[in-house]
Amino acid sequence: MTDTLLDSLARNKEDDSAYTGLTNEEALTRLTKYGSNALPESREESLAATFVRQFRSPLIYILLAAVLVSFQLGDVRDAFFIGIVLVANAIVGTVQEHSAGQAALALRKLEQPKASVVRNGNLLELDARLIVPGDLVALESGRRVPADMRLTVVDGLFCDESLLTGESSPIRKSAAPASITGDEQRRHIAYAGSFVTRGRARGVVDATGKNSEIGKLASDIGRAPLAKSPLLIRLEGFSKLIALVVAIVVALLIFVGVARDMPPSDLFMMAVGLAVSAIPEGLPIAISVALAISMRRMSRKHVIVRRMPAVEALGSCTIIATDKTGTLTLNELTVTEIRLPDGTNLFCDTHAEIESCHIRGQDASPVQARNRATALLRAASLPNEASLVRGENGWTSVGDTVDVALLAAAHKAGLPRESIENDYPLIARIPYEPEIKYAASFHRHGDVVRIFVKGAAETLIAMSDRMEANGRAVMIDRDRLLRQKEEMAARGLRVLAFAEGETAVADGGGFGRHLLVDLVFLGLVGMRDPIRPEVPRAIRACRNAGVQVVMLTGDDPKTAAAIAADAGLPFTISQVVTGEEVSQAEKRGYASLDALARRGRVYARIAPSQKLAVVRALTRNGHFVAVTGDGVNDAPALKQAHIGVAMGRKGTDVAKESADIIITDDNFASIVSAIREGRVAYANIRKVIFMLVSTGSAELVLFLLAAALALPIPLLPVQLLWLNLVTNGIQDIALASEGPEGDELSRAPRGPKEPIFDRVMIRRLRQTTLVMGGGGFTMFYLALLTGYSESDARNMLLLLLVLFENFQTFASRSERKSVLALGMFANPLLIICIGVALALHITAMHVSLLSDTLQVSPIEPTEWGILLIAASSVLFVMEFDKWRGRGNPIT
Repeated sequence: MTDTLLDSLARNKEDDSAYTGLTNEEALTRLTKYGSNALPESREESLAATFVRQFRSPLIYILLAAVLVSFQLGDVRDAFFIGIVLVANAIVGTVQEHSAGQAALALRKLEQPKASVVRNGNLLELDARLIVPGDLVALESGRRVPADMRLTVVDGLFCDESLLTGESSPIRKSAAPASITGDEQRRHIAYAGSFVTRGRARGVVDATGKNSEIGKLASDIGRAPLAKSPLLIRLEGFSKLIALVVAIVVALLIFVGVARDMPPSDLFMMAVGLAVSAIPEGLPIAISVALAISMRRMSRKHVIVRRMPAVEALGSCTIIATDKTGTLTLNELTVTEIRLPDGTNLFCDTHAEIESCHIRGQDASPVQARNRATALLRAASLPNEASLVRGENGWTSVGDTVDVALLAAAHKAGLPRESIENDYPLIARIPYEPEIKYAASFHRHGDVVRIFVKGAAETLIAMSDRMEANGRAVMIDRDRLLRQKEEMAARGLRVLAFAEGETAVADGGGFGRHLLVDLVFLGLVGMRDPIRPEVPRAIRACRNAGVQVVMLTGDDPKTAAAIAADAGLPFTISQVVTGEEVSQAEKRGYASLDALARRGRVYARIAPSQKLAVVRALTRNGHFVAVTGDGVNDAPALKQAHIGVAMGRKGTDVAKESADIIITDDNFASIVSAIREGRVAYANIRKVIFMLVSTGSAELVLFLLAAALALPIPLLPVQLLWLNLVTNGIQDIALASEGPEGDELSRAPRGPKEPIFDRVMIRRLRQTTLVMGGGGFTMFYLALLTGYSESDARNMLLLLLVLFENFQTFASRSERKSVLALGMFANPLLIICIGVALALHITAMHVSLLSDTLQVSPIEPTEWGILLIAASSVLFVMEFDKWRGRGNPIT
């Protein structure tokens, strides 16, 4: 919107101060009075409540029952120990949840919306929380309404108020006097939280924060909790399966125990111990930690994850459907060339200081060149909704980058829009929308109404019947103009056309599209948005990672092809697909559209609805699709995609709300970094699952073998609790923090339907279960055979299993690489946690309170050596399997 609109407001409304905006001083006073424009946040759960919630688990209930049984039997030490373990486990869970909550809060702060506000007479982009009652706010398609506001100027405004009313259809808005009340006023008020789906408007803020309509409903709305990821849902099902298996094994062991006249209390405690050992209770926490760590890593790479499932989904991405502007390019459009209809070429300086830039001609002085371009630059400035203001810290702009570039070109010619608007007061405008491909404005000039139009060359050439030549209007040569446009587009320039006309007065149809005929074509402008320097490297990384990249843009085919080539996108001319081809394929049916999607790599002149059709076709072709977008019309494609990626800087609120992740620097290379982190997160989750399930399965095998040979219970219940809730529970968190291995982007993406327990994991699970379970049983059996007491044999077995866990954790660091290739200290936390787990057990062997409770004691150095050698066998088995899988020596 332009400042001329403010003048219109001042002339036509009664309260001038409300429509010229507030000063900074007035706004600060009102901010102090009314408070921040923010909804009341939901009450944060206290640490005490989080701590209590850690005990809400079926497994915890079983352990609490074990505490009561131990007290009943007079075994105070066991009861006390189990209680200490439960409290320690709850403390760890509380700290982890609190940390994750703080991280999520920090990420949400990065999502704060912006709003276009008039302050001190200038249109500025401000934090929406700083809006106060009385502010003059500009709305446009794709923006979220920041506060309840009475509309004063409306241009085809439709708002989606489904958040407030539940009605899915957008509501048409209109300007009206403030005196209207009741239900009628809803048509004249834009409500906070609603989305602008179409049109433009300005309005005066009536209510902010908790005083707005949505603020009154804040206690009922709140922030929805994150949905469970497909991974967690599958794991919950897996845990239920494990529980069923454990129940069968425990029932079998109880049957054997009853046959051997075991006391009921021992049977109960044994069942509790086995349940704790076999059910991977720590798995959900470890997975949450792995995802939270990846989310924090992504945030450092300019990626905000709004929905946790997106972290793991990124590991499956097979194709990225990216837009061009601001993602592949710098989103810093600059006018580089002006082509007049008679073939005259004018060139614009492109360096940053606008004041020192000029428009030059090959055979003309800057003054002559400016005079030749005056009519065109006037048509570029007036139907323009951007703002370019010179402030204390340089130039600041608000609005579409094309409009900003045009205003900058006019400034370079010494034609600031403010000076033009004084001679051409605004009457009405037709805002730019992708469907019509042009914008127009109507201005009073003497006794006539002047019309100025900017838009796609083909559209404006069709509207015109004359063209400008040396200051005169001559018969239009459409073929010549189209050739000029094609030549400029072939050089990768974004081409925009301009035209003007006039009419005496508006007829009964008002100032509308019916007047855009018989115009005078003024010329073409070529703009360039440079490719981001890191994009070619990022696209090569995608190819190496097995991820295809396709570009969808509204540019014409030649421009799109030139930009795609500069970006390093591999394609052939036959793989450049136009919106017309997509439209024809849609008419022929899914089979035709899917075939077109298999061929296409560069999509040009694509409408937003066609972008959605392409995404659906790619999905039907078996791809796992990530889509980038920034506009309100991109929202359907962002929702349809497996992963919606919105741009944080220039993206609309609608796009951000529809997306799974937000790229805060609008950089394509950040998407590639996010894919890498997604693969790291999924790999770490698999590592944790493998380690927990393998150690739990080994303990089940140990007990089954002991029961089959009528041996004593291999481990006491309290020893099982120590083994699984203390020593094992420390190490799984460390595995979740493993960093990248370096080859994440050199492998093909995992299949979207690939199970967690694939062939490789099942094979290794079988191998390590037999090594640890069978090895532990063999050691226990031989210890008893060679004269060790049951207590001493259990002492040796417990230490062996702790060592097995240490080596198994170390071996689980990579599914492909040797531990030697990863570096011993690449994950310091892992080394620390393994050391702490072992140190805890050694301490328990030497501290009387723990040693008496756990029935453990120090052992001889020779026994240490034997157990270390035996425990290391699981590492060698894993390394051998990796080596065999690679088919080459360990590196």
